[in-house]
Amino acid sequence: MSTDAEMAIFGEAAPYLRKSEKERIEAQNKPFDAKTSVFVVHAKESYVKSTITSRESGKVTVKTEGGEVNQIFSMNPPKYDKIEDMAMMTHLH
Repeated sequence: MSTDAEMAIFGEAAPYLRKSEKERIEAQNKPFDAKTSVFVVHAKESYVKSTITSRESGKVTVKTEGGEVNQIFSMNPPKYDKIEDMAMMTHLH
């Protein structure tokens, strides 16, 4: 993992390539429930973060920013945002 100083060579693009050390620490400490955190397909945004509110008889209800929900996909913990080695991720979509 590169430090903030090493990322300086990428200039303005650095924040889009990797989180800062402060952001990485915040992400590792952010509460995350792998059983309820999912992505749902969204017409305009492609995918949006959502939370499962209930599971009944094979149906799943989610709380999302809006739009019709047809499919849900498991979400990785925030500490994996912008991670370089995808082999470390739990879920690949």
